[in-house]
Amino acid sequence: MRRVRHALPVLTLDLALVLAAWWIAFWLRFNLDIPDEYEDLAVKAMLWPLAGYAAGLVWAGIYRHVWSFIGLPEMRELTLGVAFGAVVTTAAVLMLRLPFFPRSVLVLHPLLVLVLLGAARAAWRTLAEHRRLSESGKAIVVVGSLQDASDALRALKGSRDWQAVGIVSPLAEEVGRSLQNVRVLGRVSALAEVCDRIGAEAALVASPAGSEERREALLLAADTGITLLTLPRADQWLKAESTGPRKIELEDLLGRAPVQLDVEGLADLFSGQTALVTGAGGSIGSELCRQIARLGVGRLVCIDVSEYAIYQLEQELRETHPQMQGVYYTANVREAERLRAIFARHQPAVVLHAAAYKHVPLMEQHNEIEAVRTNVIGTLNAARAAGECGAKRFVMISTDKAVNPTNVMGASKRLAELVVQAVAAEHLQTQYVSVRFGNVLGSSGSVVPLFTQQIARGGPVTVTHPEIVRYFMTIPEAAQLVLQAGLMGRSGQIFVLEMGEPVKIVELARMLIRLSGHTEQEIPITYSGLRPGEKLYEELLADDETTEPTPHPKLRISKASSPLPDIETIVKWVELAGAAPTGTFLREWLKAAVPEYMPRNEA
Repeated sequence: MRRVRHALPVLTLDLALVLAAWWIAFWLRFNLDIPDEYEDLAVKAMLWPLAGYAAGLVWAGIYRHVWSFIGLPEMRELTLGVAFGAVVTTAAVLMLRLPFFPRSVLVLHPLLVLVLLGAARAAWRTLAEHRRLSESGKAIVVVGSLQDASDALRALKGSRDWQAVGIVSPLAEEVGRSLQNVRVLGRVSALAEVCDRIGAEAALVASPAGSEERREALLLAADTGITLLTLPRADQWLKAESTGPRKIELEDLLGRAPVQLDVEGLADLFSGQTALVTGAGGSIGSELCRQIARLGVGRLVCIDVSEYAIYQLEQELRETHPQMQGVYYTANVREAERLRAIFARHQPAVVLHAAAYKHVPLMEQHNEIEAVRTNVIGTLNAARAAGECGAKRFVMISTDKAVNPTNVMGASKRLAELVVQAVAAEHLQTQYVSVRFGNVLGSSGSVVPLFTQQIARGGPVTVTHPEIVRYFMTIPEAAQLVLQAGLMGRSGQIFVLEMGEPVKIVELARMLIRLSGHTEQEIPITYSGLRPGEKLYEELLADDETTEPTPHPKLRISKASSPLPDIETIVKWVELAGAAPTGTFLREWLKAAVPEYMPRNEA
């Protein structure tokens, strides 16, 4: 009823314009002077265009439109409604067989109707935009090419907080052109000058994530106090975390194109099934749980040694996925019988093994045996439990540090990969896959949270070496590629994620300092020297010499092959090593078990 009350005034206005167009068509047909006899014809046929166009406009759904946001899709529907009305009107008038009726009027009339109805809507939208502009406060400059800026300008038109007053483009040929009535005022390098000239308080970066324009804008903005904003990511729109421009983050500078997933295949793998995740409370484990929950898993079994981490995960998943059956265990993967009991009870179809010790310096001194017990024996326990319960797939999260390892953590993960391949030979019904990737932005123990804390304290930011570089990806991207590799992989394969270009850690620190609104003069960077077991450069993860391509552009298969270890010998050695074997003793054993392992002091 409310829709009808809203549509009636609009329909009345439209029919008045249809009628006006009818008389204008006659007026133009007879050179601005309509003979009396043709005036009679116009009056006799007048009801038919009113009825025909009313039917056409209603049929085309014109009265669902909101005039303040009229765009090309609505204008196409209007054209369709006018065309329908023209056909009905023409048919009715011709059936009346009115003598000497000027048929050229039937051609002119729909064109005039379309012009008048379109003009009325365009005028209303123009007034609405002017009203919004007068209410919006802060001026903002859009950073990006015209192609990138088009979506940003459309998003800003619905904002009451920001008004786009200019564009800066990376392309010289676009300077001076305009888009949606907003002019390109200069190159990206002139951002500070443009903002100062037109009084803009902020810049909205529309260039793609990871682009050079984003980094250049950050460097320019940090020196001038300009606030850098960007549009919310797709996942933030879906979660209703943000409905307008937000502050730019490190992921926006280092991020890459979204991962292309085989959503149908993953849905078939998880939908209605039981999945189990070890290390579920960690950065990668918890993101895997979120991704699996979105794929419609029937039951999700989450295991973590940390009570607090598993409690937090339980609270989050209960709120975001109340329909999902979640089961949460505090358990240690080093306890084989406990794992077997959990696996036997729930019979998971897919197991994702993310439980591990991963902090290189901590595992390099005083805790070497802990790395072996958790990363190697814990992986063995989980892999065997998966095979014994008949799981279809087992996916282990590995690391780039397993490539030619120079530290205990990397060597233990490489040995864990070999253990998984050995277990795969014992349980042929289960597909065993390992997935290697580099550093994950924002994960626990990574440099980003550490740098953020140091900046919050006023500095200095400590970097181990000015030339140290690492590969980075975001937590969601890493989790998605792990799932994709688990779907594609055949038993015994080790997948390597394409990590893009390496990033200097010192450049990462500089970006974080500038994102915080400071300069390097305010927050200095100091160098502390390489830590025990730390490499200056990580090995290339996905070159043609060491990997083979897959159908997925960001996944490759490692060609590295080593003799499979004797699992029982490993288990016996760890048992006999006791609670505190010397570091030298343990490293010598690791060097024998992992031929490519070379401690950094020997490299």
